[in-house]
Amino acid sequence: MTDTPATPDTTTRLALPDHLSIDPRSPHHLAAVFQHDIGIRFNGKERTDVEEYCVSEGWVKVPAGKALDRKGKPLLIKLKGAVEAYYA
Repeated sequence: MTDTPATPDTTTRLALPDHLSIDPRSPHHLAAVFQHDIGIRFNGKERTDVEEYCVSEGWVKVPAGKALDRKGKPLLIKLKGAVEAYYA
């Protein structure tokens, strides 16, 4: 009988936080969570352009077209609805 080691994907995954941002300067950024792929389902549809989300308040922030702010970051708009975050 051989012992198979536990896969690191299932043992090191943190629980997804209620509020998460991809911007490293944000206080809601957790680098450890981004070691795995994260999926966001917003109002029943898969979204791939989400910059920040909050499950309990029910909103996501997504880029508003190609517009940029004065620091070169995309302008974000907040969309409200049902948010579900999961590991892909």
